Amino acid sequence: MATILGIDPGSRKTGFGVIETRGGDAIYVTSGIIRLPVDEPLGPRLGVLFTSLNSIIDEFRPDELAIEQVFLARSPDAALKLGHARGAAMTACVNRGMPVHEYAARQIKQAVVGTGAASKEQVQHMVKTLLKLPAAPKEDAADALAAALCHFHSSRSLQRLPATVRSRGRSR
Repeated sequence: MATILGIDPGSRKTGFGVIETRGGDAIYVTSGIIRLPVDEPLGPRLGVLFTSLNSIIDEFRPDELAIEQVFLARSPDAALKLGHARGAAMTACVNRGMPVHEYAARQIKQAVVGTGAASKEQVQHMVKTLLKLPAAPKEDAADALAAALCHFHSSRSLQRLPATVRSRGRSR
């Protein structure tokens, strides 16, 4: 059994989701949104993100992190802020010895919905369905849970491959 923390980083709000893996099943544990103080400069907002994630890690003890990679944002400034938020999130997890797994947004959507061009609503619906939730999670929380599910599916696929195939892609 492993516990996976998924994160959908942002400089104003960051979604998080925690799932447990039991055999071939992914079980919902928790999810939510960390809202960062928009009236503060970026540094203190990143501090709130780091502290909040440390509290989540303390409470749920995840084994691994699945996080969405940076995509081209509306502006270079937005991309930089997103990169800073990702860095704060990754640092909180790496400081706890957690391996970090990064996935492109299209890869996450493909793993959860079946198409890399899925809408936010489709991701929310499939996360609700896959995790047997009574209602669809909010957008950012659904995206974080989708990242965790993507890692769960990717890990399971790799485990089914023979060891010689898995090691071919590694550098020597």
